[in-house]
Amino acid sequence: MQQHILILGAGFGGVWSALSAARLLDLHDRRDVGITVLAPQAELRIRPRFYEPDVGKMFAPLDALFDTVGIRFVQGVATHIDEPAHRVGYQDADGRPGELAYDRLVLATGSQLARPPVPGLGTYAFDVDQIESAVRLERHLDGLKDWPASPGRNTVVIAGGGFTGIETATEMPARLRAVLGADQDVRVIVVDRGPQVAAAMGDGIRPSIVEASEHLGIEWILGATVSAVDANGVTLDDGRRIEAKTVIWTVGFRASPLTEQLAGVRDHQGRLHVDANLKVKGQGDIFAAGDVAYAATDELGNFAVMSCQHAISLGRHAGNNVAADLLGVAPTPYSQPKYVTCLDLGAWGAVYTEGWDRQLKLVKQPAKELKTQINTQWIYPPAADRRVALAAADPAIPVA
Repeated sequence: MQQHILILGAGFGGVWSALSAARLLDLHDRRDVGITVLAPQAELRIRPRFYEPDVGKMFAPLDALFDTVGIRFVQGVATHIDEPAHRVGYQDADGRPGELAYDRLVLATGSQLARPPVPGLGTYAFDVDQIESAVRLERHLDGLKDWPASPGRNTVVIAGGGFTGIETATEMPARLRAVLGADQDVRVIVVDRGPQVAAAMGDGIRPSIVEASEHLGIEWILGATVSAVDANGVTLDDGRRIEAKTVIWTVGFRASPLTEQLAGVRDHQGRLHVDANLKVKGQGDIFAAGDVAYAATDELGNFAVMSCQHAISLGRHAGNNVAADLLGVAPTPYSQPKYVTCLDLGAWGAVYTEGWDRQLKLVKQPAKELKTQINTQWIYPPAADRRVALAAADPAIPVA
């Protein structure tokens, strides 16, 4: 009887889990183990690029790749995990219920933007969390030219000054002027609760973010939060009012709600604690990869963050180890000691650092060239060539 590996999600963690499991099965010449990926679309959506224009093109089809390595794809959204029965319930594209059995499961359903109960947030704010919402923002920006000229029309408020907020903000002056005209006086404002610009990112990277913000004319309102959003702008927690036709929410991310269906310890972002082989602690047959996994990257107390940098490596290890667990062969413990940051800063350039303390290595155009290479080449899946695809899924390949 054929055994079955089920992978939930086709993001970076899910795709690389599937390819890595297929690689190990191929190495052991095992044809008696099937691999199924359950996800809403047979495409890898390039989420790190959703702050860019032309966002509707930011995906890579997976059908041919999966076919060439023998991975079955099922279109649907997982709704329920039944641990004792080793079954996952889902809804297909037409809303019909279905069920899939598994011998081993990899949870790789990613993360989503946190949406607190801020008045007007759900109705009036935009985000770049999913391709659909990023397309909605792009259409809105394109439509601003049809509005009467006003300070509010030309103003964008971005709530949150983390990675997503900064990359969205530094790209926004060029995006606005491309729609409204090169001579337009545009205003981009970042509202952040931190005491200084990019407070959480450290002294190595902060000066570049400050310089880029000044060069691009981006304003920062610090020590503040957005307390309400409406059709014409935002109100801050101190009562200040900003007129803006465009408000973009980038504050906070949480792991997929499916993590809450599993017995296990979770961190403050909802990520499941996993062991060195990425098996969910307290589980016998369930592994986690990508943004749902709280995984130690080294022996120094560092843990993976919600990024494709870590999701790709987590996927390669989770897929390898879920197959190894089923085959009874030695796993490959997850280790990713090198950490880098490559932050896009719009027309100013970019900044590249190495290490958890973010030691500055490249700025402006050299860093921008590296960022472009990462965004347009490195994070995309391999070609639909069996030999190439399986070789690329080796967990020994460093990701940085």
